[in-house]
Amino acid sequence: MRKNLKVMPAVFPMPVLMVAAYDEQGKVNVMNAAWGTICDMDKIALIIDDEHKTTQNIRKVKAFTVSLADKEHIAEADFFGIASGNKISDKFERTGFHAAKSALVNAPIIEEFPVSMECELAEIVETANLFAVVGKIVGVSADEEVLDANGKVNPLKLNALIFDQFQHGYYAVGEKVGQAWNAGKELMEKK
Repeated sequence: MRKNLKVMPAVFPMPVLMVAAYDEQGKVNVMNAAWGTICDMDKIALIIDDEHKTTQNIRKVKAFTVSLADKEHIAEADFFGIASGNKISDKFERTGFHAAKSALVNAPIIEEFPVSMECELAEIVETANLFAVVGKIVGVSADEEVLDANGKVNPLKLNALIFDQFQHGYYAVGEKVGQAWNAGKELMEKK
């Protein structure tokens, strides 16, 4: 029997994305954004609010990075979500984290997070039902510790955080249970 849970954002899992941008003076700000997704092979869409300090910075500087939060840095990742750069001027500095300027865009790469996408602002979509920052991914970098023998990111080494909208929990990515474009292959051959 099914139970009616009312209206809620019932999508699981959601990535825990760390969005970083400089302000006009080169100061780093980072925010935690759970509502984001790839929207093309070289684009990412962040469904965030226009009032965020990071959004304001992206509007001005036209570049940002998106990093995947990991289990080892859960406290800092959560802090980047609960602290506002509009209210706490030393938000980034409080974590003790380090930022390196991207060689590809005018945005900071947060060194502690293992995978970062370097993005140019492609567009900001504003409608009655949507506010989205869309970035063109111009490069991706990863810490060698999360790479496999073939130089690809190994999700099990990454320990990426995922967000649970049902109970507001963080989880780390666990076991691999199948191979994409293969697990359903038998059903393709069924008549």
